[in-house]
Amino acid sequence: MQEDSWTPGRILDTAGGYWQPCTLMAAVELDVFTRIGDGHLTAEAVARHVGGRPGATARLLDALAAMGLLEKSDGRYRNGAAARQHLCSDAPGYLGYMVRHHADLIRSWARLKTAVLAGNAVPNPEAPPADTSRRDFLMGMFNVASQLAPRVAPQIDLSGRRHLLDLGGGPGTWAIYFCRSNPQLSATVCDLPTTRPFAEEAIARHGLADRIAFADCDYLSQQIPGAYDAAWLSHILHGEGPEDCAAILAKTVAAMKPGAVVMIHEFILDDDGAGPLFPALFSLNMLLRTEAGRSYRQCELEEMLTIAGVRQVRRLHLDTPNGSDVILGEVPA
Repeated sequence: MQEDSWTPGRILDTAGGYWQPCTLMAAVELDVFTRIGDGHLTAEAVARHVGGRPGATARLLDALAAMGLLEKSDGRYRNGAAARQHLCSDAPGYLGYMVRHHADLIRSWARLKTAVLAGNAVPNPEAPPADTSRRDFLMGMFNVASQLAPRVAPQIDLSGRRHLLDLGGGPGTWAIYFCRSNPQLSATVCDLPTTRPFAEEAIARHGLADRIAFADCDYLSQQIPGAYDAAWLSHILHGEGPEDCAAILAKTVAAMKPGAVVMIHEFILDDDGAGPLFPALFSLNMLLRTEAGRSYRQCELEEMLTIAGVRQVRRLHLDTPNGSDVILGEVPA
């Protein structure tokens, strides 16, 4: 983007761009949309449901109506179609977990200046309890991956592969969609024991419990169990520093059969590190949330795989809305 596109108006719009996200996040955290459901409620009724003050609740509802998420008529509010489909907790397409996760993130982003000066993440005194944060993160990742995986899985050739390792796979979304796209494939989701209930629920809901297993593993401190002919590492390396990334890849390659393919799915920086925009911003997010995590440049990921013993390393460009891509290669036969 050209520097001269940064007009005064755009600068001010960017500085004030948090207003709508904060309005949405507050509504989801208060469960406004679920409380309204299929109803047509007054602000006073919604305020009683969420424990808010009627006047302040009315302002929130009016802002949501102005955003097009609610509809207002005769002093009453109802959910718009998108809100009913994606922001009510009983809806199959519920995205509230990711919205809640972003509400947690925005409290960290408010401390970015402090983190830059300190050079590391700064504790957030307003952070939710660890179990709540973990739930919102895992289910939020399921929300996002459920939108992305159906379009990405068919772009990746796993024909002839029999057993996939989904390392750090969380609720198993990628394993689910890879297995749905490849009838011959089975998979193992390898992640922390606290993740197991979320994964097993999602796998069972998709009718794949006979093809997808879950293995308890802390891949930072333990070896990876099993033997595989494909590995999928989706958005786990950015949470770690270079040394831990190298260790994770070494363990992954050790769990591969000869000829296996190893795939790293990440937000990838250009080799000069100055773009694209989302990976560059995401690297700041990792500064705020991790001890050593960051976005990595393409050349860094390629070098990591090569050092781990992977050959024929290359980039697979995907058609994704968030610009993520895959760096992959083969374990020598």
